[in-house]
Amino acid sequence: MRIIAAPQEYKGTLTAEEAAAAIAEGVRRALPEADVDEVPLPDGGPGTVRAIVSVTGGELRTERVQDPLGRPVDAAWVLLPDGTAVIEMAAASGLVLLTEGERDPRSTTTHGVGELVRAALDAGSRRLIVGLGGSATNDGGAGMAAALGALLLDAAGNELPPGGAALARLDRIGMSGLDPRLREAGITGASDVTNPLCGPEGASHVYGPQKGASREVAAELDAALENYARVVERDLGASVRDVPGAGAAGGLGAGIIAFLGAAIRPGFDVVAETVGLRERLAGADLMVTGEGRLDGQTRYGKTVAGIARIASEAGVPLLVVPGALGDGWEWVLPLAAAVEPVVGTHAIALPSPSDAAEHLSETVARAVRRWNAGLPLHRG
Repeated sequence: MRIIAAPQEYKGTLTAEEAAAAIAEGVRRALPEADVDEVPLPDGGPGTVRAIVSVTGGELRTERVQDPLGRPVDAAWVLLPDGTAVIEMAAASGLVLLTEGERDPRSTTTHGVGELVRAALDAGSRRLIVGLGGSATNDGGAGMAAALGALLLDAAGNELPPGGAALARLDRIGMSGLDPRLREAGITGASDVTNPLCGPEGASHVYGPQKGASREVAAELDAALENYARVVERDLGASVRDVPGAGAAGGLGAGIIAFLGAAIRPGFDVVAETVGLRERLAGADLMVTGEGRLDGQTRYGKTVAGIARIASEAGVPLLVVPGALGDGWEWVLPLAAAVEPVVGTHAIALPSPSDAAEHLSETVARAVRRWNAGLPLHRG
């Protein structure tokens, strides 16, 4: 019997890799002879690179780059067997690299992301995937562009300092020094959000607070990104203000569109294609997935929704084992054989990280035993 364990991360408790291992352990408790294929499916945020390495056998590399405050940090990326590079912006410019007291999106930069792009180009890659998630920044990708040779200048012709606040003074952009290898590259941004760059639903107002921005600072940063969008459209011919996904990773989505010619795609679709999820489903008897909290929002571009769609199309039964259920989770019922939460409806999350894997494994084992015995399955 062949079973696919394909969860996303259970935020705050288990990475996608850890969750896949816990699900696989649960399957083996129920069916010791089962062939379990672990396919962790992060959405482009933290953990994407290592999860892809674990599934594809790509080459994990490390580059010394600048962190969000300009300090040296070793950031991992992966070179796949076909020459594709997968970069996780959070490895260079992520919120996880800062203490709470260091968070200030007025000054944090994506410069390190540009250094990772350059490292991939140096390695010969001309197809790049950039995971957009977990950022500490709100600079619209300006730091990334500067690291790749673009000039962002104020009215006096001086280069802007790092950070989102300085974009209020952006007067013009020089592109003559931009790395020419980018013209040969095909670049995709992987994101699970569709926010525009500016406005009430934009990067600054929606995500700025978690990066340390007060309401007043968020308004300041939004105005700065408005100016940035105007100059980008005038000097680069790229209209990025209202593009879905342009606001991802503090506006890095807009930056990779404008400076790298990238396309933004749903993170699940990009990762699923990269690890060959549809191909792995061929001949499978069962698929098991989950996330920290299954609710009505899950259906809008989240990993579990994509998995449910693909499993249904392939005719493979699906068990969904979330940490907990929230309002509106019932959307998945037509697509799943069973929904078996670890801790029950309206609980806030999985148990503590120290025992989350064990709770998840045991819940999966219980659901798989019932499925294999042909017994009535739980539906939430």
